Amino acid sequence: MAGPGAEPLHLGIAGLGTVGSAVLRLLEQNGALIAERAGRELRVIAVSARNRQRDRGVALDRLRWYDDPLALAADPEVELVVELIGGADGPALALCRAALAAGKPVVTANKALLARHGAELARLADANQVTIGFEAAVAGGIPIVKTLREGLAGNRIRRVYGILNGTCNYILTTMRETGRAFGEVLQEAQQLGYAEADPSFDIDGVDTAHKLALLSALAFGCPPDFEAVYTEGIRHVAPLDIAFASEMGYRIKLLGVARLTEHGLEQRVHPSMVRSGAPISQAPSVS
Repeated sequence: MAGPGAEPLHLGIAGLGTVGSAVLRLLEQNGALIAERAGRELRVIAVSARNRQRDRGVALDRLRWYDDPLALAADPEVELVVELIGGADGPALALCRAALAAGKPVVTANKALLARHGAELARLADANQVTIGFEAAVAGGIPIVKTLREGLAGNRIRRVYGILNGTCNYILTTMRETGRAFGEVLQEAQQLGYAEADPSFDIDGVDTAHKLALLSALAFGCPPDFEAVYTEGIRHVAPLDIAFASEMGYRIKLLGVARLTEHGLEQRVHPSMVRSGAPISQAPSVS
């Protein structure tokens, strides 16, 4: 860790949607605190996004603007690239490849990208002696990546499972508490901002599968393999299913489960019945 008086670390952020704009604001508001704890100032000097005119609630006039994210990666003064574009391929993948090939560390929250191309990007990072950080790609602010990589490095993990998607948990919880149908609760979740306009990735289990592929790679020391994850969402869960589960003392949750079996690594995402008294059944809905 650099000490007092160290030169600032110059960042370039690609993608200024909800997450990217929030990162800019956080670095601006808490910059002094972050510098104190990290031992070095993190200074954003360049950004890249599609729309220059959009009001993002943060000043951009002092930052270099790149329409092309690859140009941001090529900026010689950008020392670390933050990828917040999203998507498994396209500009996000091209940016990460370019930055790592140029010997620049990458930080990303892009679970879809890593679930499909994580092994390739890890090899590229190793070849250029830089790192790729992705703590925010799984479980938000919970440091599960660091825990699996470091805290549990000496442990033999047999199974990983959990609720990995807040939208689905909200829908299933609300259906259980109100008896309302899936479609009605989904529409409410969209109006409240808990679900996207196109909620397919969430309700069809794809988001959970992306996260499970990453957790499996960390827990079991294998490359992420999204295609190997059996994936089933909650689209067809009916109030009657939830009522029958409740009568038997269970709740329905969308779980991501990875476990070692005698036949190898099993990875699956699907609605599951969990006992009402189990800690995981008490996972709170979005509030």
